[in-house]
Amino acid sequence: MRPGRPRSLAARVRRSSGRAEAIGTASPTIIPLMRTALTKRFSFDSAHWLPTFPEGHKCRRLHGHTFHVDLVLEGEVDEGAGYLVDFGQIKAAAEPLIQALDHRLLNDIEGLSNPTAENLARYIYDRLKPDLPLLSIVRVRETCTTEAEYRG
Repeated sequence: MRPGRPRSLAARVRRSSGRAEAIGTASPTIIPLMRTALTKRFSFDSAHWLPTFPEGHKCRRLHGHTFHVDLVLEGEVDEGAGYLVDFGQIKAAAEPLIQALDHRLLNDIEGLSNPTAENLARYIYDRLKPDLPLLSIVRVRETCTTEAEYRG
């Protein structure tokens, strides 16, 4: 290696338009910036019953849960800002929906006549995606051992 030339690939990288590009190669190598996933967790208490379960099944009866909802946002971190999305922005977008679900009979909410964990995850995703474009996963936990994950 000649004197004065950077020794490591990291030292030979030029940043341009949101991507890192290796310099001095026959064809530039694009090195992705930091891709990350953020998770913000919410919880609410609600009742439901699952009408598609067989008569006599415990889930067919009215019962309640403390639901835990994880919102996962994915993307490339803005190099200048150093973060993907402000957690406060996620909270501001999600809180009205979480409050609308809290202490309710989910079956009575339009769009949730069959409020399985799977359907609830999709319901939440569909309503939050317009305000959280980087939303990639909604995970709904009914108990500490059961969860459903929806990827839009």
